[in-house]
Amino acid sequence: MDYDPQDVEERWRERWAETGRYEADPSDADDEPTFITVPYPYPSGGMHMGHVRTYTVPDVYARYRRQRGDNVLFPIAWHVTGTPIIGAVERLKKGEEEQLSVLRDTYDVPEDTLQDLETPMGYARYFIEEHYKRGMKSLGLSIDWRREFTTNDERYSKFVTWQYETLRDRDRLEKGLHPVKYCTNEEQPVTTHDLLEGEEAEYQEYTLIRFGLDDAVVPMATLRPETVRGVTNAYVDPDATYVRATVDGETWLVSEQATEKLRLQAHEVDVIERVPGSELVGQSVTNPVTGDAVPVLPATFVDPDNATGVVMSVPAHSPDDYLALQEAKADAERMERYGVDPDVVAAIDPVPILDVEGYGDVPARDAVESADVTSSNDPELEAVTKELYNREFHAGRLHDDYGEFAGEIIEDVREAYREAGVEAGHFDTMYEFSEEVVCRCGGDVEVAEQDTWFLSYNDADWKEATKRVVENMECIPENTRGEYDHTIDWLNEWPCIRNYGLGTRLPWDDDFVIEPLSDSTIYMAYYTLAPRLREIPVEELDRDFFDALFYGADAVDDPDPRALDLREEWQYWYPVDYRFSANDLISNHLTFYLFHHAELFEQSQWPAGIVIMGMGLLEGQKMSSSKGHVVLPDEAIQAYGADTVRFFLLNSAEPWQDYDWRADQVESVRDQLERFWNRATELLPAEPTSTFDDERPALEHVDRWLLSKLQRTVREVTEAMERSETRTASQAAFYDFEESLRWYRRRADRDRPGARWTLRHSLETRLRLLAPFVPFMANELHERLTGRPAEDAPWPAVDPDLEDRAVELQEERIERLTEDVHDIVDVTGTDPDVVRVYVAADWKRAVFDAVAEAGPDVGAVMSEAMSDPALRERGDAVNDLAGELVELVRDLDDATVDAMGGLDERATYEAAVPFLEREFGADVQVYDEDADPPDPGDKAGDAVPFRPAIHLE
Repeated sequence: MDYDPQDVEERWRERWAETGRYEADPSDADDEPTFITVPYPYPSGGMHMGHVRTYTVPDVYARYRRQRGDNVLFPIAWHVTGTPIIGAVERLKKGEEEQLSVLRDTYDVPEDTLQDLETPMGYARYFIEEHYKRGMKSLGLSIDWRREFTTNDERYSKFVTWQYETLRDRDRLEKGLHPVKYCTNEEQPVTTHDLLEGEEAEYQEYTLIRFGLDDAVVPMATLRPETVRGVTNAYVDPDATYVRATVDGETWLVSEQATEKLRLQAHEVDVIERVPGSELVGQSVTNPVTGDAVPVLPATFVDPDNATGVVMSVPAHSPDDYLALQEAKADAERMERYGVDPDVVAAIDPVPILDVEGYGDVPARDAVESADVTSSNDPELEAVTKELYNREFHAGRLHDDYGEFAGEIIEDVREAYREAGVEAGHFDTMYEFSEEVVCRCGGDVEVAEQDTWFLSYNDADWKEATKRVVENMECIPENTRGEYDHTIDWLNEWPCIRNYGLGTRLPWDDDFVIEPLSDSTIYMAYYTLAPRLREIPVEELDRDFFDALFYGADAVDDPDPRALDLREEWQYWYPVDYRFSANDLISNHLTFYLFHHAELFEQSQWPAGIVIMGMGLLEGQKMSSSKGHVVLPDEAIQAYGADTVRFFLLNSAEPWQDYDWRADQVESVRDQLERFWNRATELLPAEPTSTFDDERPALEHVDRWLLSKLQRTVREVTEAMERSETRTASQAAFYDFEESLRWYRRRADRDRPGARWTLRHSLETRLRLLAPFVPFMANELHERLTGRPAEDAPWPAVDPDLEDRAVELQEERIERLTEDVHDIVDVTGTDPDVVRVYVAADWKRAVFDAVAEAGPDVGAVMSEAMSDPALRERGDAVNDLAGELVELVRDLDDATVDAMGGLDERATYEAAVPFLEREFGADVQVYDEDADPPDPGDKAGDAVPFRPAIHLE
């Protein structure tokens, strides 16, 4: 039967759906519960190949644990909290071409369906049903679909309400001014998941140096307030609009854009008049610390949308400023055009304020000259600037005119100097982002200070408890453990509400909605309850109900028996054994997940393990829905089959590594699976029967070798799966064992009963090993072979009776000898009539025995060897051979070395003579090196243990 993946896969999808194969309920049997979760999708668009591996890797682990006898729960739900879906709907309703293009061209939404997407839940439901669920079912994900929900379901909102009321009562929620990311279009706070650009942007607290101009303050933002004494001039954009405004009762001169930033940061701002930037050029502003007047110069590099739109210049310590000043001096015509006396500019000299080893009086000048940077546009300038700033921060000592701070290193006193400047009235503060930030709705995102509710992740005892979660859980890969600790250390208050959007209202103030990252911290517990909670009226899911459910009968005065019943199910499944998630979520969602479990649940319910996932590329480039650079699962499955899609994704990289979807490589995997299918079908019996139940026929050496290799494969795959190394496991089960099969087919008479049994037994075992990876094919073939699907058969265990390291070594020697002869034939172009094989002399084996006894240490080996008078007489020859054999065994385990010591090389090669003669079409003769054999090629002396000498005639 030809391999038709669509036909095979559709049958199994229907069968799984009809039987509810993956619906998991608590069991009284001895099987262990295993609970596996993955972040629920946000259906603001369709599922594409970037998502597929995210959900397939945990499915592989879920299937593996079922075969190991566990009762496995693998659920999914849908995250619709927040505003991205609302924004997508608004863009659709406005007829924005880019949004329509994504829907029509990328996600194939039919034209007559678009109107169904014009409500938030209509939009979400379309992508849930037509993309995510369809794709997940097509991939064969072993999900318990009874447990799905959306995060704006009434009952789920009751659950979130309980969580936040509990956190508030425990003083984990506070209210106060806090910097937040604020969308100026939506006019509400946003979080990382709402951003189109600037996801990694950080808040930067700038110091505003309060320069003066007549009666106005001209604030200039800097991250290096200690450089204030080195300011020689200021810059404005002559083509920008500036304003004179009252800010908290004072008159300030700032860019027009800065007024909105200041309003958002809790300042009262009233614009008095607008002033062209060109009118400020040529005037002088007064340094609040030194009292010096410095000129204002024109500059196109000033960004009026950054901070206050007025920039101070410190040319002695900023390579950017140094070059800008040189360029201003060299452009007298431009200065005159803006009414600036070129002589005034020419007279500006850098003012040093610190000393740093390795640089002269003007470090910025030395930095650009040593790097041969002569222009502000030189791409090298950024690195030069970063290097100087770093050196000055860690080693720069302030000059004497800094008073109490004189002689101090910047790193030690910057904050204190800044605080002193604020206290003296010289400085103010302002927040700005480290990079541009744009909301998914297209609006600009600014830093705002708002009176908001926030989670107090900065509480020391909460941090300590969360670190204990990390300490006790399994982190895969292990090197991510430190990333959780690092995130816990720097994480401070987190604003947990927004003004509008989908989701749960703040229980004590329904003007606000709990934001997406804050409502998705313990939803894993809800999976265990979801089907049965639907039976309970919404109004009865109150605080007491959930307290009784999660904290027991003693937590409330009159516990609801239904809650106590549900408590048993929750406790059966909890904790989450493994959560599979993206690496970039360690810095937010995953650490929040740990914080909330640490606070709300006992240690026995804390997360047991997290497996980190890498990113996906498409033909070497980042996948992007907005640019149409994606592959949809339906398209890939139709073209290649679900097993091929799964196997490529699982085999191309370990879960935590990035992978690259390449069509030519996927096609190659499809061909390999088809070859596997064709060879497997050749072995199918007329009537299904398991080799595990059959009587084993007589086996030959090569059969025992393949079966021993099979045991090694079982061990390697099992160990890899225990470490969640899906690539290592699938490589061993499929590709590595295929290499052994290729050799076996060359060596064995496959018509023998022993050979037929060996091949069928190997196939049956491999199908069980491969079932988590290619479940459609593996189940189909295993059922035809044995009468039951592979997923219903137990995971293979290593059979000690079939494991034989000595047999493996014997066959490895034969294979190595075959390769060596072929190499000689290829190099010499010989077509031999006779192949002579010379096995190393007894004294050489004695040297190997010394190596086996002493270990991989030439000195110890020689000491051992020289205790033998016969070897002592051979002197240098023994020493040379000892070094060679030490390298041979250096990386081998003791069991292998012991097996090598017991190997009879000559008997091994002689037993293989019939095969070798067929292989080379020549007479094959095996000799001992020291038995005075014919040696026409003078080759016998080249023999060493485990590498015989070869002569071709």
